[in-house]
Amino acid sequence: MAEARGGTGPIRARFDERALAAWMAESIAGFAGPMTVEQFAGGQSNPTYRLRTPERDYVLRRKPPGALLKGAHAVDREYRVIAALHAVDFPVPRPLGLCLDEGVIGTIFYVMEMIAGRTVWDTAFPDVPRETRPLYFDAMNAAIARLHSLDPAAIGLADYGRPGNYFERQIARWSRQYLGDEAAGRVPAMDRLVEWLPAHVPPGDETAIVHGDFRCDNLLFHPAEPRVVAVLDWELSTLGHPLADFAYHLMVYRMPPGYSTGLAGLDLAALNIPGEADYVAAYCRRTGRDGIPDLDFYVAFSLFRLAAIIHGIKGRLIRGTASSPQAAEAAAQLDGIADLALRQTRR
Repeated sequence: MAEARGGTGPIRARFDERALAAWMAESIAGFAGPMTVEQFAGGQSNPTYRLRTPERDYVLRRKPPGALLKGAHAVDREYRVIAALHAVDFPVPRPLGLCLDEGVIGTIFYVMEMIAGRTVWDTAFPDVPRETRPLYFDAMNAAIARLHSLDPAAIGLADYGRPGNYFERQIARWSRQYLGDEAAGRVPAMDRLVEWLPAHVPPGDETAIVHGDFRCDNLLFHPAEPRVVAVLDWELSTLGHPLADFAYHLMVYRMPPGYSTGLAGLDLAALNIPGEADYVAAYCRRTGRDGIPDLDFYVAFSLFRLAAIIHGIKGRLIRGTASSPQAAEAAAQLDGIADLALRQTRR
């Protein structure tokens, strides 16, 4: 985690810092205070903190306080997948400790190393030299392709999710979450997608480790090189269909710049950014695929899932449990992203 990742500031979701320091001293090898705590601006779901000490800094992720939807904010699952991936040199922060005792700071949490790097918030990579932009896209492509090429059983994650029927289960899960969050209200395009998606699931199935939110701003890049040094925010990870994960990553090509820094409508050749077809072809080469025939369905599903996540953020905002100051900005995108998801079904 890097300070550039939205920056740090005052603690919005407070806790007993002395109790945390005592736990750190007992549980984290090499920890020595005094410790100061700051909260990162990012982290829509799980509040994330920078813990500063004279020798080194740490990152803490916790469940948010307050009433939560069942199954959400599973930071213990985050910790498990990070530990498994770190053991095979996949780029993730080194996990340092998991605390399941809610009595320490009020919720369960984990601590990991803090990695020096840079966060890129805009998918067009405007602050990167034009000639090196393709290298950054290639680095992202290589990272997600490698993730999907790992054998879950070989790294201790055979039971990290249920194999098979991924789309049916995910459509049902996000539909339930959308329909069950009455505070956030209903969205006409979402109601139509809840009906359309289950009836159009492509045949065949695959299982891989999926990140669930693989975007450039959830990656940490080397400070000076086009290289991914850490993949962050594993809250939505599970065993699932790799093409769902890849389509979620790819959907920025279909989204306009006003929505999560999309690329649709930009002159990609002038920006020296690979086009969607070339990006898909690179992923297929790395994963041994002969194209992706049902790509429009996968993108429609991914946008639906993103809209359901944003619907949840809107609900937390209304209930007063949203952990990020950007929650209102995210919630304002809900209708547009739901409409965009529905348009993919007509391509």
